[in-house]
Amino acid sequence: MQPIIRVEKLGKRYAIGRRENFVTIRDMVASAALAPIRALRRLGNRSEDRGTENFWALKNVSFEVAPGEVLGVIGRNGAGKSTLLKILSRITEPTAGRIELHGRVGSLLEVGTGFHQELTGRENIFLSGAIMGMRRAEIIRKFDEIVAFAEIDDFIDTPVKRYSSGMYVRLGFAVAAHLDPEILLVDEVLAVGDIAFQKKCLGKMGEVARGGRTVLFVSHNMAAIEALCTRCVMLSGGALAASGDPMTVMARYVAEGAAPDTGAADLAAHPGRRPGDTPTMTRVELRSGDEKPSGAIRLGDPMEIRVSYRATRPLRPVLGSVIKTSYGAPVFCVSDRFCSQLAECAPLAEATIICRIERLMLIPGTYSIDLWLGDATGDFDVIFDAIGFEVLPSDLTGTGRLPPPNLGAVFCEASWSIDDR
Repeated sequence: MQPIIRVEKLGKRYAIGRRENFVTIRDMVASAALAPIRALRRLGNRSEDRGTENFWALKNVSFEVAPGEVLGVIGRNGAGKSTLLKILSRITEPTAGRIELHGRVGSLLEVGTGFHQELTGRENIFLSGAIMGMRRAEIIRKFDEIVAFAEIDDFIDTPVKRYSSGMYVRLGFAVAAHLDPEILLVDEVLAVGDIAFQKKCLGKMGEVARGGRTVLFVSHNMAAIEALCTRCVMLSGGALAASGDPMTVMARYVAEGAAPDTGAADLAAHPGRRPGDTPTMTRVELRSGDEKPSGAIRLGDPMEIRVSYRATRPLRPVLGSVIKTSYGAPVFCVSDRFCSQLAECAPLAEATIICRIERLMLIPGTYSIDLWLGDATGDFDVIFDAIGFEVLPSDLTGTGRLPPPNLGAVFCEASWSIDDR
């Protein structure tokens, strides 16, 4: 069977500090006219390119995708995932290698990608369909379904420059998923939507996949990757690090993350920080009843999450921690934002916040923690997978037995009785 996507020795290089400009026909004509003069100058002075640093966002990446396959693409921030999808979407040209695409491509890479700001939602639907090579009759047949999915009936004739980010995402995904592309490319942009919308989109992607179309799905949500994907690839430093069944590749991804045995991590330059956030959290430590950080905590023992921060102004800090399984599924969240017993303190520009969980009732295994720091106005520093830790077995029941991990991540104590009436 011929692959619907073939990527061969793909590379993308950027010059650090240099803007990648768009080229017009006028630029091309002028460049051709000046080419002999530039060539003579380079012969006379070869120092023109000295000091230029190159960064390879992708290097020597090769893989194939079969028709109807759902391929998950995972990797740390900066691994090259979004660059790969931009090349596959023909937004960016590769520096080296080649790609083959056999079919129409629908993509949702960023909020409003492909939309013309001055056109209405209705006009952008027809424009997107025309770009994909669809006939007007095909777009009309799908139009009502797109509008209903996006939930923007009252704003369909409003210019999209007036849309909120949520409306942008809903319409963008609806267009990409409903205009019958043979290949659907979806980046982590779904994280922008609310929970109900994310669930709706994941359901639609599953429907698209069951319909025999090909999906490339970039996500940090390992649970979604496991549920949707038939195969997975992992990028690391712009190179293809692993390829195979989702469980095997995700296990390697987790193993190559922050080592869970140290119990401490530097957060000042953490790669998991949300883009655009102000670096405020500087360090996190996990402790369990002693004075030293520990990344291994027994089931039923206490756990302290200690987060140090340094802000540009005094603030009354609010800390949130989301504990997740090794595949990215949230287990529970703790935050003083949801608590009536706030830690008393005057506004401080630098301090350590301590969150204490009296009994850690998690089934033995590997977990990670997302951290978000803010104040009364909101959250301004969010770090995904800030630190990992391991929960060790403990015989809480005196039976020497614990439920298997595949039946749930939380250990819940209970009692039983019989009513024979």
